[in-house]
Amino acid sequence: MIQDIAPKQLINHFENYSPDENSLFCVFSDKKLLLKCDPEKEEIIYPSQKEIGNNHKCIYLFSIDDQKYFLVDEDIPLPEGFSYYSMMELRKMNPHSNGNIYAAYTAYHLWHWYSTNRYCGVCGKETYYDTKERALKCSCGNTIYPRINPAVIVGVKNGNKLLLTKYNRGFGFYALIAGFTEIGETMEETVKREVKEEAGINVKNITYYKSQPWGIAQDILMGFYCEVDGDDTITVDHSELKIAEWVERENITLQPSDYSLTNEMMKMFKEGKE
Repeated sequence: MIQDIAPKQLINHFENYSPDENSLFCVFSDKKLLLKCDPEKEEIIYPSQKEIGNNHKCIYLFSIDDQKYFLVDEDIPLPEGFSYYSMMELRKMNPHSNGNIYAAYTAYHLWHWYSTNRYCGVCGKETYYDTKERALKCSCGNTIYPRINPAVIVGVKNGNKLLLTKYNRGFGFYALIAGFTEIGETMEETVKREVKEEAGINVKNITYYKSQPWGIAQDILMGFYCEVDGDDTITVDHSELKIAEWVERENITLQPSDYSLTNEMMKMFKEGKE
């Protein structure tokens, strides 16, 4: 999955670092990230101080091993050879998961939080960076911490078949039932509700599998397998899904990249390892 970058390690505790000539920079514009892409080598390259200069408003995001990444919080001139890429464009290019694509998704999550909390929701004043923790402060005393949305990915089993879906819009490959946890729900209750809402099916024997950070939706995804309970007739919620159908184990078509928890769960079922 996208976070599987071992032996490298994401170091995400907050520090009040300043960038140097070895730092890499995450620059966003219209939800797109500034990068240089090499399709032949399937690599993405972040701008360094050499490309963008050293006089920009920055904040430290995280490190991967000793490599520090910073968010540039202002518009900059476009460096030669660099372009802006959406997260979907990056996913379609399927660059090597050497840490840089994981960095892109994680940086997007933090950028989205910073950019949507420039003003205090209590008094409306402009917020400012806290220098001691990952937080935004306001002079009124309000503190804003990063938002992480809990959500579920559900592999519904029916004997030798798995319930596969395709979304109405956006990502066009097969996926699993998914959805956000509502206030007051347990994760298991979310599983039951989402499957019932999207496919009209009751489920039982809910078993936790694995979790995954998914920065492009500000999510922490939790994967569960479960079994159909009773009638297996599918009633598709067409406001959410284009397709929902039972697919035999050997006929499952996987996604083109191995980034997602969804794809890993489909692969595990296809290989009889769930």
